[in-house]
Amino acid sequence: MDFKAVAMGLAFAFMWSSAFTSARVIVAQAPALPALALRFAVSGLLAVLIARALGQSWRLTRPQWRATVIFGLCQNALYLGLFFVAMRTLEASLAAIIASSMPLLVALAGWLVQGERLRPQAVAGLLAGLAGVVLIMGTRASGGADIFGLTLCIIGVLALTVATLSVRGASSGGNVLMIVGLQMLVGSAILWVPVTISGIAPFTVTPSLVAAFVYTLLVPGLAATFVWFLLVNRIGATRAATFHFLNPVFGVAIAAVVLGEPVRGLDMVGVAIITAGILAVQLSRAAPETPKPAI
Repeated sequence: MDFKAVAMGLAFAFMWSSAFTSARVIVAQAPALPALALRFAVSGLLAVLIARALGQSWRLTRPQWRATVIFGLCQNALYLGLFFVAMRTLEASLAAIIASSMPLLVALAGWLVQGERLRPQAVAGLLAGLAGVVLIMGTRASGGADIFGLTLCIIGVLALTVATLSVRGASSGGNVLMIVGLQMLVGSAILWVPVTISGIAPFTVTPSLVAAFVYTLLVPGLAATFVWFLLVNRIGATRAATFHFLNPVFGVAIAAVVLGEPVRGLDMVGVAIITAGILAVQLSRAAPETPKPAI
């Protein structure tokens, strides 16, 4: 892995992790679902326009449309929708930690449900990482964290896990940015349904709200996605996914610096365990199989 790939991986992990802090700023000042629906509408339209300018087509195959709808529903509407609602009462650092467990849950589901074989290193990392998540959630819950918000985050990360497993191996056919844009538009369309039914509560537009919205739209929404696909094209999806181990570290650090959220002793222990667990799982997957001798 060369220096440029490492720099891209670090940039992606930082941008992805910062989304929870900017989202926390947004939902503290504006209704969660309308803000998210608007974000996806604008970012999805921008992504589709850029994709068309790059020559990508919106004439997708049936498997591509299936993946687009599943991810639009499970990732954008359910996962992010539930997290946005939850972060009205939960700290951004806790939401980032729960979301960072997704690679562990994908590995666990693949192992238990789909019968995938895991190396001992991956099993140890999986169990350690999940133990770290449980440690932090248990500590926060006993310290007064909102149980309803925690439940929403757990449901959200499970929805993202299901989506990831259901479209694993699907090919973009060179229309990566177009598919991402269409996924955002699907998520926006779904989110506007409950928004239309419940209405939009009044709120005040402030400079910090506008800044957080624009940042979320352009940096985690578009720039992180663009860098991720550049990274995948450079080193492959499995090795690129290794950088997910930095998400809980960056998520907690950014929330502490920008929002002033406290960093507790057990949080640091749990984050270290989760980080090591994710790294062990991803490195195990990235390692080449040892060829078996011919019989």
